[in-house]
Amino acid sequence: MSPIINQVPYYSQWESAELVPDILAGTVQAADDPLWERSGAASEEEYEYWSWRICGMACLRMALDFWWGVAPAAVPLAEECRAAGAYVRHPDGRLEGLVHRPFAEYVRTRWGLYAEARDPLPVEELAEQIEDGRLLMLSVHPSIRTLDPEPPRQGGHLVLAVGATEQELLIHNPSGFPDGSQQYARVPWPDLPRFYAGRGVLLGPPRRGRVSAGTGRRTAAPGH
Repeated sequence: MSPIINQVPYYSQWESAELVPDILAGTVQAADDPLWERSGAASEEEYEYWSWRICGMACLRMALDFWWGVAPAAVPLAEECRAAGAYVRHPDGRLEGLVHRPFAEYVRTRWGLYAEARDPLPVEELAEQIEDGRLLMLSVHPSIRTLDPEPPRQGGHLVLAVGATEQELLIHNPSGFPDGSQQYARVPWPDLPRFYAGRGVLLGPPRRGRVSAGTGRRTAAPGH
């Protein structure tokens, strides 16, 4: 196949992407992120809570910026998804989600994009889906950021597949490191199955002329 690399804007699940290694290491608290207010959270505590859980919202922001030219704040997006049933927040603070099917329905109705939850979504289909003009939200283990040789399990984190070559899948990783595992991180095809849970959400461009409920913008030709 010919290499396909979509020029998709990148967003981390933390507002200060350069702080991701320190936040994950615990040497900096997410609540101390100096850019926390950009998330739309009402307080540092609310930002701390959501920032660990909104890899899916970071992926959605990337897709919305790619096709609509807007990237709504992450926490209000998460609250919209919670109201749509894509997150379930329990009184003790536990959060279930991202639940793929209600999320896909939310994306279709709220933002006018093509969205389809797929389980299974085989590795063998991924390059073809990207060739067909889609971006792929994939469930992977977060240690994909370092290509850990022995991840403890598959899944648990969402990344956005933005390109493919014969040798590699290219991903934007919301919890990647700024040394090269955030944008266009290269995952060799033989390595992907040990991280990938075999499920995800296909995202595609809006139909021509359809107006987003949130932005009023009309779609450009697919693919930028």
